[in-house]
Amino acid sequence: MSRNLQNQRFTVLSRLLHWTMAVMVITMLFIGVAMVVSPTAYDALRSVHRPLGVAVLVLAVVRVVNRFLHRPPPHPPTMSRPERVVAIGSELLLYGLLLVQPLVGWAMTSAAGTPVALFGSLRLPRILPADPTLYSALHQTHTVLAYLLFVTFLAHMSAVLFHSLVLRDGLLDRMAFWPAERRKEQSPSDVNADGT
Repeated sequence: MSRNLQNQRFTVLSRLLHWTMAVMVITMLFIGVAMVVSPTAYDALRSVHRPLGVAVLVLAVVRVVNRFLHRPPPHPPTMSRPERVVAIGSELLLYGLLLVQPLVGWAMTSAAGTPVALFGSLRLPRILPADPTLYSALHQTHTVLAYLLFVTFLAHMSAVLFHSLVLRDGLLDRMAFWPAERRKEQSPSDVNADGT
């Protein structure tokens, strides 16, 4: 891969974190829905939901640090300045939700008076005292944040699909592992007299 194409992509670590977390978030959303609609499977799903939430929190912290250490590649020229502001804003919102949502879940579990069991006897310490009123408020907050995460994730995916399938401007290439498509910038000399 040429240096020019390499500079138009996120780092390998950024791409690994992005796709790993995308799979994890989708899994968490499905598990969250299943926990609500399948009371009989609640305990089994919760035993997966909690350690996966902790993993999301850890990777989100790594991802934020990585984001500060590595400048992202430029957006494609098809994106206007307002579109870029919205894209950056939605990215920051996703980062924030991926950090806050697991913390709220941890706090909610603590307020319920139950430990956050990870694997075997490994447990996280409580970060709040047991309190039914606090638990209820945190449970509601956790639900609202889950819906917000779902909507933000869906909007992000829709924007990427629009750029990839309609505009075909290579936006997805920035985060892809497959070979990037070479796109030649059209210069004024390439434009014919009829404007094509």
